[in-house]
Amino acid sequence: MAELPDFVSIREVGPRDGLQNEDPIPTDAKVRLLDALSGTGVKRIEAVSFVHPKAIPQMADADEVWRRAAKAEGLRYSALVPNTRGAQRALAAGFTEIEVVVSASDTHNRRNVNRSTDESLDDIAELIDLLHGAGARAEVIIATSFGCPYEGDVDPRRVAGIVDRVVRDGADRVAFGDTTGMGTPRRVRELITAVRDRNAHIPVLLHFHNTRGTALANLLTAMELGVTEFDASVGGLGGCPYAPGASGNLATEEAVHMLHDMGVETGIDLDALIEVAELAEELVGKKLPSGVLRAGPRTRLAG
Repeated sequence: MAELPDFVSIREVGPRDGLQNEDPIPTDAKVRLLDALSGTGVKRIEAVSFVHPKAIPQMADADEVWRRAAKAEGLRYSALVPNTRGAQRALAAGFTEIEVVVSASDTHNRRNVNRSTDESLDDIAELIDLLHGAGARAEVIIATSFGCPYEGDVDPRRVAGIVDRVVRDGADRVAFGDTTGMGTPRRVRELITAVRDRNAHIPVLLHFHNTRGTALANLLTAMELGVTEFDASVGGLGGCPYAPGASGNLATEEAVHMLHDMGVETGIDLDALIEVAELAEELVGKKLPSGVLRAGPRTRLAG
């Protein structure tokens, strides 16, 4: 096995990506979850998204959630935006790390935002200029990077070409989303190789879903390739909107448990994280798919 990194940075996405795919919960509950996660030692949190409430009613109170959040010192918070209006709201709220998204699959992009991938990339170029002009950093998330629910396989060279474009337009970093859990270690290796052959120095982050049970294997493969930044969602909150009933986001505590057992540090207190996963179950009112949460205290390793 290839040498593993000493440290991996996990961005906790439960408050945004997780809750966005659950039934809406009260603002108080969202703030409670966000603040609890801020006390686990996690270094980055995706806090909210600034989208139209008719499109994503779960995020209708994003401004209020962020206004009331405790905002732990030294913790990096980010927000997702779909367009110029969302970016303006995020900037007005004080965010300096902002994410925009485009799909590698043209069909998925049209289903999602009613425009082609190329049209979205033109919009993103303008958004990057807007964010940089306000002193914020722009991360471009490329959804369906490992496969599309409509088109099937996505050629890694197509994803690499999108990276070429957004790097040229000034993106500060890129992320690759496994939107419906089609990723496997082979696909991870092929994608990372294709991207690095053309843009070796752009910071990358990977976002895996566990719909088909491959998320931890994909994470390990990416680490062996030198990737050290990943998304995960407490308790496995959220999931795949295109596969009802399937598990979705990689559970943060599952990732942390595996990493600590392998001697890879995260800075996260696993016991505290499991307690927040229990809180998340209470707040959303259902059992979450986390295996660590089910297994009990024998899995709670120091680290």
